[in-house]
Amino acid sequence: MPVPQALVARYFQLIGSRQFTEAERELERLKQKMQKTEWNRGYFRALYGMLRSRKTSNDNYSFLSKLDLSDKPALHGYRREFLDHTRNGLHGDFDRGFFSAWADCMRVFARIELATPTSKKSEAATTANAPEAQIETLRSDKSQATIANFLKKNAADAEKAGTKKEE
Repeated sequence: MPVPQALVARYFQLIGSRQFTEAERELERLKQKMQKTEWNRGYFRALYGMLRSRKTSNDNYSFLSKLDLSDKPALHGYRREFLDHTRNGLHGDFDRGFFSAWADCMRVFARIELATPTSKKSEAATTANAPEAQIETLRSDKSQATIANFLKKNAADAEKAGTKKEE
């Protein structure tokens, strides 16, 4: 029984969109449906490795963390490269299954639109340059403070208290 491609495609969509809990459930379903062969063992290990790699996105040596999911020509190129490895007679069944999983992953990533994650530095720069008018206020009741206004007021009060102690 071959690997169910619908489940695999769903799995890749889930790890691409960083929905790890659901991806783990899908991986468990795949494991239950797979036969115990060397090719399937290699395929499953690749799937498991992709999940682990995507979860820890701070690894600079990981292929998935460096992969630009919006670069469709590069994804097609990687897919062709992985397919070449699956056809290579020098590789064993485990390796061919492993590279086949990666080829399938590149195929799915090339077909779907995934938002590229923004770095925390760029988010901080964006929020630091944001104008003060973007702070949420309650229009219906001016006596109600929002969290942003409350924190801002507390910071100002703490700063005043610090300057009074110095005097």
